[in-house]
Amino acid sequence: MLSTRDLFARMIRCEAEGEGLDGMQAVATVIMNRVHVPYGEYMRVNQGNLRKVLLQPYQFTCAMETVYGQPNPQNIFNIPARNQDYEVADWALAGNKHHGAGECLWYYNPFSPECSTYFPATRTGVYFNRIQQHCFYTPTPLYAQT
Repeated sequence: MLSTRDLFARMIRCEAEGEGLDGMQAVATVIMNRVHVPYGEYMRVNQGNLRKVLLQPYQFTCAMETVYGQPNPQNIFNIPARNQDYEVADWALAGNKHHGAGECLWYYNPFSPECSTYFPATRTGVYFNRIQQHCFYTPTPLYAQT
């Protein structure tokens, strides 16, 4: 069984490989924000547990072995972590945050130059910043009701 640290490092690689150190640290910050948020869905479902955050169903494509009924070969179970992935994971586990991700709880790559004002469709997140290819979102008051 993979350790939580290993899963975290693999998630950072899978979600932000090619985004540089800034992108990797921003993704790690969002994941740790989900661990530490004191209210809403992530606290209710995951209770401050990193492993539960990483493996919460339908949250990260990289944690899914199938997507839309098709095998997903790019997932944390198939892609090993590299030294730099562990370094970013350890950096985040030590309590560091990327300033550009602030208190964000979501990110996504829109595959376009524009970021949506809200994410996800429930409008629980509002646009905060873009780092590399990912758009980052902070919680709206609606998130507290999730």
